[in-house]
Amino acid sequence: MGRLLSLFVCLGFAAFSSVAHADHSWGSYHWGRTANPFSLKLGNNVSSAWNAYLSEAAADWGPSRVLDLSVVPGGTTADPKKCRPTAGRVEVCSASYGGAWLGVAQIWISGSHIYQATTKVNDFYFNKPKYNTPAWRRLVMCQEVGHTFGLDHQDENFSNGNLGSCMDYTSDPDGPPSNEHPNSHDFQQLETIYNGHKDSTTSANQASARNVPPPAMNEIDLEGPGQWGKLVRSTRGGRLEQYELDFGGGHKIFTFVIWADEGDRGRGKPR
Repeated sequence: MGRLLSLFVCLGFAAFSSVAHADHSWGSYHWGRTANPFSLKLGNNVSSAWNAYLSEAAADWGPSRVLDLSVVPGGTTADPKKCRPTAGRVEVCSASYGGAWLGVAQIWISGSHIYQATTKVNDFYFNKPKYNTPAWRRLVMCQEVGHTFGLDHQDENFSNGNLGSCMDYTSDPDGPPSNEHPNSHDFQQLETIYNGHKDSTTSANQASARNVPPPAMNEIDLEGPGQWGKLVRSTRGGRLEQYELDFGGGHKIFTFVIWADEGDRGRGKPR
């Protein structure tokens, strides 16, 4: 699930070329915007145990020249376990979801534009000693929030040396180097995604995004893999998975999930 940002750690492009993805965008998906930087809100639906990590993730991604992030009161605080999306922004939620995953990022798209997104962190695991550490919390929060901008992973091998990026999977998030924050390559990838063109409208705005989805896309229960749609990608023995739920007409929901280690899993992971 996510690695957070060890602020501006540079490993050099020789290291990236041998281990990391040179291009780690999530397909062509991005927020529609007419200018850079564009404003994007992160709705706070997390518990007090996560508040500092959400604020830190927003600050970590803040140096991007294409994003202007702010943390605002959440739109689903009455029921963070449902974590319903809000048009034009990202809702960030924490709860004891059960199942077998650490974190989930979901994006609602129309064509190639993201128009709403959610991030969930699973206290079912983060209340356990192995994952209840600042390094694991930073990693997962940073990475899942990063997915909602349109970023994929730099590297998906848990055994490789750390790249100093929260978009790099690891079994040792505090390193060295630390994988708790974004690195320069993550910021370069954001510029590649958002500086290549401008859009005629912005989807990172509640008024313009509200009427985009078919009603069923906001009503469906997305609590587990049985509701996430078709499995379209599975790597590292099924530890990392991506699902697609297609509503037709270019309207889709994508789900990025990182499952806990096999030995740590509770109920819920398909066998």
